[in-house]
Amino acid sequence: MRILLAGLAGGIVMFLWSFVAHDLTGLGMVGVGTLPNESATVATLASSIGDKKGLFLFPLDMNANASAATAPGGLLVYNPHSPLAMTPANLVIEFLTEIVESILAAWLLAQTALAAYAMRVGFVTLVGVVGALVTNIPYWNWYAFPLDYTLANSLIEVVAFLVAGLAMAALVRPKTA
Repeated sequence: MRILLAGLAGGIVMFLWSFVAHDLTGLGMVGVGTLPNESATVATLASSIGDKKGLFLFPLDMNANASAATAPGGLLVYNPHSPLAMTPANLVIEFLTEIVESILAAWLLAQTALAAYAMRVGFVTLVGVVGALVTNIPYWNWYAFPLDYTLANSLIEVVAFLVAGLAMAALVRPKTA
């Protein structure tokens, strides 16, 4: 029961931190820009892609010859019928994701014998570091995500697990022998 309570507490503070990071500090938009001549670009995309929703990588052949190395490339998330917008469904999915992440981190924490509160907080924070590394660094490396975007989003994730760890470490204590 403590693991579930710790997961709920951790998920709530993670969600609150995400709000602060994205809406009050602007960290969530670091490295994200607007399309130049957006109307014309969107019209071209609509006429070229049509109704096909998806994730597009161009050029698709990542092993292209050296002459193609100077050609543009990118990663495009495209939805022909719905611009990116925050909806109640998005918020619910985000909240539930953070609850699940926190329950898993609390379960991992419960498997340790870390007695000191700071060590338990550090353990949960380290879980966040692993998560930030396995998601953000490969996107930067393989898909050329901007470095400032990568660093800002890694920071957001690590701080989310830090604040979750502060809550969880108070509720999940080491097992007694």
